[in-house]
Amino acid sequence: MADTKREIERKYESDESGLPDLTGVAGVATVIDKGVAELDAVYYDTPDERLAAASITLRRRTGGSDAGWHLKFPVSAGVRDEIRAPLSDTLPDDLAGLVRSRVREAELVPLVRLVSTRDVSDLLDADGILLAEVSVDAVVAERLTEDGRTAQWSEIEVELADDGDPAFLEKVDKRLRKAGVRPSDSPSKLARALQETAPKKGKKKDKKREKAQAPGEPVTPGDHVLAYVRVQRDAIIELDPAVRRDVFDSVHSMRVATRRLRSTFKSFGTVLDRAVTDPIGEELKWLAGELGVDRDQEVLTDRLTGALDDLPESLVTGPVRERLRAWAGKDGGAGPGPEVIEALDGRRYLELLESLDAVVKDPPLLKAAEGDAEKVITQAVKKDFAKVAALVEEAVAQPSGADRDLAMHEARKKAKRTRYAAEAAGPLLGRPAKVVVRDMKSLQSLLGDHQDSVMTREALHDIALHAHQAGESAFTYGLLYGREERRAELAEGALPGTWAKISADMPF
Repeated sequence: MADTKREIERKYESDESGLPDLTGVAGVATVIDKGVAELDAVYYDTPDERLAAASITLRRRTGGSDAGWHLKFPVSAGVRDEIRAPLSDTLPDDLAGLVRSRVREAELVPLVRLVSTRDVSDLLDADGILLAEVSVDAVVAERLTEDGRTAQWSEIEVELADDGDPAFLEKVDKRLRKAGVRPSDSPSKLARALQETAPKKGKKKDKKREKAQAPGEPVTPGDHVLAYVRVQRDAIIELDPAVRRDVFDSVHSMRVATRRLRSTFKSFGTVLDRAVTDPIGEELKWLAGELGVDRDQEVLTDRLTGALDDLPESLVTGPVRERLRAWAGKDGGAGPGPEVIEALDGRRYLELLESLDAVVKDPPLLKAAEGDAEKVITQAVKKDFAKVAALVEEAVAQPSGADRDLAMHEARKKAKRTRYAAEAAGPLLGRPAKVVVRDMKSLQSLLGDHQDSVMTREALHDIALHAHQAGESAFTYGLLYGREERRAELAEGALPGTWAKISADMPF
């Protein structure tokens, strides 16, 4: 079973002099020599090095105290999340799943072997508590493909103890620099190994390929729309392992990325051919639905739980909390639901990722994609805004009831779409686009609260019905229902004024 460790470390160049004296570092009382370990690690990647391109490392290591499979994801400079699994001959399935959005159906092959002689020291405070582990590594790297080139170097690695204060690394850094030790130019051993063992012909070819693939400064309408599409495509790929690991808010964030893409394809239909993008949009809708299987229920449950907590206990009659937990279907388990993992493991999801790659690589551009960028992009935002205006006016004209609820819900969806279109327009249009984003977020919040009230009342009606059939009091559910009705009334009452202000702010 894999486990996760947050790794915070810094790397430095080393020479024959070894480790400088660190007893003078503030907070360090003792430096303990832990001896020498021999580490042998084989790093895996696709032949075209997709994991390395994303600063992800996957290795199988023997020797030392943590032999096994290690998968590392970048968090920020010098910070990585390391997922570990026990040593085995083949890559564990849970680790394979975490790199699937990158690897797709390509083969993972042994790419580089690193053999390190590690001289380890522990830095302890006056109470004997570990502050950091410092090692001097003599590394020999061997490329396991192409012409088998080798390289060797020595480096110093300082890794912060679990739950340690990152500020301590600054103190160590100051001491090492004073001793003439300089930070490493490479973020990891693998990055340095790949650079120093790369085939000579490959270096030139790789630079040309990177230059060809690197997006330039957006100029045309097509450039601007594709820049936004690329960001959302990348977000889905990058969030995949976070969703599988149940990282906070990752499911919601991936769902938002799918919605942004769908909205962009619709909003900028004069730029990207909808005959190509509409089918992709349907697949994005499917993925958002799979991601929302548990999410929507969680949102409703949180709203109901919060409303119940706000009631005096004297108004809570019967086993309301127990019934709410039963309705929510909580099983106490952690991690994403099986439906989500099944979707991410399926062929349909891989085909969706391939389709998004194809849009970015070979975009289905229409004539307007080469037109006047400001004019084309502005027209798209204005068109979406006009649709929101029509739906808001329809909602305001309707009497309170199901028809108004539906019109407000549709206005909310269009407000969200307009917001995303304005986000895409932001780098080109600047402040006017920011104003639209701000106003659409405000409208979306108002209409969203109204829609949440509609959904919550439906849930309360269902729960109350089951409680009544079981001979329980339905008083509390009715009370909560009434409060939700009042929240909806307040949202409906605020809509005309909010919309008048937004209309007056419209910068186009």
